[in-house]
Amino acid sequence: MSKNLVRRTALVAAAGAASLVLAACGSGDATFSGPSPSPSASSSAAASQGQHNAADVAFAKGMIPHHRQAVEMAGLAPTRAESAEVKQLAEEIKKAQGPEIKTLSGWLTSWGEQVPAEGATNHSMHGADGGMMTPEEMDNLKKASGKAFDTAFMQLMIKHHEGAVAMAKAEKADGSFPEAKTMAGAIVTSQTAEITRMNNLLGKS
Repeated sequence: MSKNLVRRTALVAAAGAASLVLAACGSGDATFSGPSPSPSASSSAAASQGQHNAADVAFAKGMIPHHRQAVEMAGLAPTRAESAEVKQLAEEIKKAQGPEIKTLSGWLTSWGEQVPAEGATNHSMHGADGGMMTPEEMDNLKKASGKAFDTAFMQLMIKHHEGAVAMAKAEKADGSFPEAKTMAGAIVTSQTAEITRMNNLLGKS
């Protein structure tokens, strides 16, 4: 009985080994034939180019003037806002978006792309495109103060944030540069939360 068991075990083991060899051969054939080498080749080529694509460039070029305008808007709050919550929110926007402008500019430079001119804070992307403020909206905000400023600031910044969130979602979907996609995810999270805060504050006012 024990000899039979040993033989059976040996046969099973041999069969298992044979199937493993066959499986290995099969997977080897699949690996080395057909189009599978091309993704690795293209990914290594992308790595040498910084792994960025046209969507990454568009994201950086669009977000820089967008952020600059948000920082400009936030800079009005300390002397015009009445609400402590609005002043705090404006400070947080400046602290978050100022460094991101530098990061985005650094990416464009490293990619051999033109950084948007400093003076073009908004007006090439204003209106419904990306939630940017028009020159008239910015002028009206600068003239406002007190509760009128608080209300206008939050209403305009909600629209502005919604544009940024849409741009960031497009980068997450279409971009290939890992750091840009990470930043886009952070923008979606943080600015969506700020939209909720501003809507809540508007509801209380």
